[in-house]
Amino acid sequence: MKAIQLAQPKHFQKIDIEEPAPPGPGQAVVRTHRMGICGTDYSGYLGKMPFFSYPRIPGHELGVEVLEVGDDVTNVKPGDRCSVEPYMNCGECYACRKGQGNCCEKLNVIGVMVDGGLCEKFLIRADKLHTSETLTFEQLALVETLGIGCHACDRGAPQEGDHVLIIGAGPIGLATLEFTRLTGATITVMDMVESRLQFCRDTYGVPHTIQFKGDGSELEQIAEITNGDKYAVVTDATGHNGSMSNALQYVAHTGSLVYVGITTAEISFPHPALHKPEMTIKGSRNALPSDFTRIIRLIEDGTINTDPWITHRTSFDDVIDQFETFTKPESGVIKAVIEVA
Repeated sequence: MKAIQLAQPKHFQKIDIEEPAPPGPGQAVVRTHRMGICGTDYSGYLGKMPFFSYPRIPGHELGVEVLEVGDDVTNVKPGDRCSVEPYMNCGECYACRKGQGNCCEKLNVIGVMVDGGLCEKFLIRADKLHTSETLTFEQLALVETLGIGCHACDRGAPQEGDHVLIIGAGPIGLATLEFTRLTGATITVMDMVESRLQFCRDTYGVPHTIQFKGDGSELEQIAEITNGDKYAVVTDATGHNGSMSNALQYVAHTGSLVYVGITTAEISFPHPALHKPEMTIKGSRNALPSDFTRIIRLIEDGTINTDPWITHRTSFDDVIDQFETFTKPESGVIKAVIEVA
């Protein structure tokens, strides 16, 4: 059975793997139809993702078809189209007992810590499958990315009328934007790449965008936008330690800073930058099962339109040749999707 493996940073290879075993209790065999490529995949490819191990079959943003289920499985059946919740939590640790398996102490994310869906078929826990009767496999492959933004927005908890800053207009920043706009907050997006900011203005009507130049000029624009108050919520989706360190200076007194991007480098700031405004700093990791259910319904009813997101597509056979291109900002990639089957 065909699969693509990331043997080491910057080195993909096609491999043959065994057919999945028949599904046991609580399991299902699924066929991968579509895989979204996200920042985690790019970071894994570049050797910059702290949770990534090698060799690894990537693939955690997945639209799949159920082929076979174990005897006791009732939530899905053969033929169902599903989005995959890729977070394999233990169910027993402190976080899991609190209902927050997204940050399980023993968490294995498929396609990151264990092999994922860039293959023909694989075995998975059936409770990690979320069905839709109407969404395409391509739409279902985007649900996980949207889940990251949904959870990040909930961590910041902006209120109607708040000024909110999203730093980084890649897929995770855009996913955070999708849900922040539903809160009624006034949004500013900041990025270094003007074409990404233009996408935010054209697609979402974002009222304020700032092109970061590294010269401090963004501070004057922020003061003008917020009437000197700064932002009630700042979410940094860059995964860049410099940006994450600088982000504190954009937060209003009593405001919150959410880190949803991940870096292997140190983040540093003077303690008064945190203490003086009585700032709250939060991490945001993965998403919750309820986020998947909510997102599928929002796409189904048209509240979220995924069509503008997908700017690039590639086939299973061409992905090794094209993947390097997708890592470059000048490619204009917002979201690339692999057509696996």
